[in-house]
Amino acid sequence: MLSDPMKRRTLLGRVVAAFAASLTTSASTARAETSKPQKDSKTLVGIVIYPGFEVLDVFGPVEMWANVPDFKVVLVAQKLGAVKSAQGVSVVADFDFETSPSLDVMMVPGGIGTYSELGNSIFLDYLRKQDQTTGFTTSVCTGSALLAKAGLLKGRRATSNKKFFSLAVKQDPSVTWIKHARWVEDGKLITSSGVSAGTDMALGLVAKIHGKDRARALADVLEYKWSDDPNLDPFAIQ
Repeated sequence: MLSDPMKRRTLLGRVVAAFAASLTTSASTARAETSKPQKDSKTLVGIVIYPGFEVLDVFGPVEMWANVPDFKVVLVAQKLGAVKSAQGVSVVADFDFETSPSLDVMMVPGGIGTYSELGNSIFLDYLRKQDQTTGFTTSVCTGSALLAKAGLLKGRRATSNKKFFSLAVKQDPSVTWIKHARWVEDGKLITSSGVSAGTDMALGLVAKIHGKDRARALADVLEYKWSDDPNLDPFAIQ
């Protein structure tokens, strides 16, 4: 027993102080844990669409990537709502540029709308911003012209649609443009030739991440004859 009132008050003060300190520590820990971003374990693949995009440029790769269990595929556009393709079919974006999460893989398709987007600073700025954190930045067809215009291919090797090859070259002549290639890999940047080449490139990316056997198995399941040699380009120009 503590008979001295002063000693009892001193001990009580210490107990209260210790209890208050434990509450503060617990609250700080809880705040820290709840503020941690909950990262999706899946690889987030974002296709950046725009009015006049080429349908097969987008949905050839989507067919492949969406069937990889640890990939999550989303469509991103400058504005939410319907986005009309070059073929007249419209699709709806999952995110606009302001709400778009950081992408692990970004893909830019080609299409007749490429010409308009080459002059769209908001679109080009979005590509630059995403490229800062992507694991892979890819393109199909004239999508490489947009990557070049954004300055993302400088000092790199790349390819594009052979029928519109000069359009890509004009955007950045410092790029080493490869005329004979189905797709070209240069570090994290992967560019592919025209339209159907994007599907081969998409499987090439699966092979790069998960191995060639898994990419072949995916192609077989989807009854697709994969041209797995990036240098074999039947549409190459001289």
